[in-house]
Amino acid sequence: MVEHNALSATREAYDAAASTYAELFRDTLRESPLDRAILGAFAEVVSASGDGQVADLGCGPGHITAHLDELGLAAFGVDASPAMIELARQAYPRLRFDVGSMAALNIADGVLGGVLSRWSVIHTPPQELPVILAEFHRVLAPGGHLLIGFSGSDDPSHPTQVFDHAVAPAYRWWPDHLSATLRKAGLAEVARMVREPQPTDRRQFQEIQLLARKAQAAAVRSNT
Repeated sequence: MVEHNALSATREAYDAAASTYAELFRDTLRESPLDRAILGAFAEVVSASGDGQVADLGCGPGHITAHLDELGLAAFGVDASPAMIELARQAYPRLRFDVGSMAALNIADGVLGGVLSRWSVIHTPPQELPVILAEFHRVLAPGGHLLIGFSGSDDPSHPTQVFDHAVAPAYRWWPDHLSATLRKAGLAEVARMVREPQPTDRRQFQEIQLLARKAQAAAVRSNT
């Protein structure tokens, strides 16, 4: 299979930046009570729906996967960057980490209770996002939950906007537009968290996290 140039370039860029990235972001949750809160809520709804595994897609150096594990979820990580996966395996040898593409996951249909996509779709060209969301839908069990994080666009007339990410070209989304794209993929939004930029933030973008749910399978009615 010939990989799309955007995926190949992003993977190579993150391979080169892996050590720096891990150093910068490994402790970010300590200073982010809102992020801990939404991850905690995600863990609760996944646990309430059953005992399915949770995939942290675009897991980077594995610190969020480890946090999900601490919250009691059967979590594993997937990332396109072999260097990131190697760092994750070194830091958290008890957990599972796999190299893989979100557009073609090596995961069976309908086996996951949850999918976490934390800023991992921002490097995906908008026209290719439906393919990835279809994969999220495929691997989730009926009633399973997706938590997806991304940078918000500030102009509804331009639902996607390119921005100058430090590692690779990236896109931000108007939240309602991404929510509608999720809905077309069979993933209905049930909640969202919006974090306004702080004066000290380098980028003055909203940070959006949408919680969505795959519909339950239609109940089989008995005529007896």
